[in-house]
Order: sequence, then structure tokens, then C-alpha cells
Amino acid sequence: MMEVLNVSSDSSSSKANGSAGGSTMAWSDRYLLGHGGMDGTHREFVDCVAALQTAGDAELAECLAAFEAHAVEHFEQERRWMEGTAFPAAQCHVDEHTAVLNSVHEVQEMLRNGSSGQVARDLAHALADWFPGHADYMDASLSQWLNKRDRKFNRMSPSIARFWSY
Repeated sequence: MMEVLNVSSDSSSSKANGSAGGSTMAWSDRYLLGHGGMDGTHREFVDCVAALQTAGDAELAECLAAFEAHAVEHFEQERRWMEGTAFPAAQCHVDEHTAVLNSVHEVQEMLRNGSSGQVARDLAHALADWFPGHADYMDASLSQWLNKRDRKFNRMSPSIARFWSY
């Protein structure tokens, strides 16, 4: 299970106009997993993280709220897929998503309490570091599971297939 993403309230390295250094997360075809719905959602995830990384201090809370809205729907979509297909590693996968959302909520609270915007940039950096491994292991196995189920579903007769849908 993933630890909660590490964010700091240290404001010593805050920058008022965007990323505090490092590279901005960008879409790469290495994130493609072969499941159209998941691949599209992952593109949106990358865009949201990049927006958070490059936002000025005045836009950070809004960008973080947009990321939260995306993450809630993204993670709920994957939860529905896992639940609807009895995905074996569902709980571990959901636990990682829960840790991410807990970190987002913690940073939102820190911003509301006057912490520097750097805390949101630290979160964005942690998300950019976390996502490739999560996609490579957790999401790739879910994608393979869903695609295998879809192929099996598509070979069934229509009278049987209607009972096995997610």
C-alpha cells in the first residue's frame, strides 16, 4: 500500500509564478495502456498535474480544486471498473487512490490555513513522481484485466453476454 504523498508546509522555496524548478509533467505515449477510457483519463490527469505545477500563487487553490474534481471522478471510474469485474487487486489499488485524495485534502486545508503555495507545488511534484509507477503496475494490470474481459465478452453469444456486463 502506498504511503500518503509527502508534502511540506516549508515555504522557503516558494515562487509566486509557477513551478519551483524541475520539469513540468507532460504526456508521453509510455503512459498508454491500451484501454481507451483509461488512456483518456490519464491524459487529463497529466494535464491537471501540469496545470498545478505551473500555476501562479493566485491560481493554485483553483488548480488544486480542479485536480481534486478530476481525481475523484478518475478514481471512482476505476473503482467501478474494478468492482464490476471482480478485479483481484482492487483493494490495494483503491488504497493508493485514497492516499492521493487524503494528500490533496491535506494540502487544501494547509492552503486555507495560510501555508505557502509551495505546498501545492510539492504535491504536484509528488504526483508527477507517483503516477508513472502507479500507471505501470496498478493501472496496467487493470487495463489488461478489462481488455481480457472485453475480448471474452465479445466472443459470447448475445443471450449470454447480456448477463455479464459491467
